[in-house]
Amino acid sequence: MTEIADFDCQSCGACCAYDASWPRFSTETDEELDELPRHFVSDDEQGMRWDCDRCSALSGSVGVHTSCMVYDVRPDICRACMPGDGACLEARAAYGFS
Repeated sequence: MTEIADFDCQSCGACCAYDASWPRFSTETDEELDELPRHFVSDDEQGMRWDCDRCSALSGSVGVHTSCMVYDVRPDICRACMPGDGACLEARAAYGFS
């Protein structure tokens, strides 16, 4: 069984570049959403802006080194994705990461 310690989110980033519908807003308060810089929010204001093949707040290269430019105020769905959970493994598999 793979341990959580085996997953380094900052050398992966697959979850942030897997599905344009994924970085959506769901349980955030208006106050929490107001903390997100507008240029990272989609035009319909239902989630994070998706640029080409990734969340616009993802910095770096997927599978090499990544970081979230809004980490401290990221959406709840992003907070819920945990290293090694189902969503993580699905995104990693799509990129061919083991």
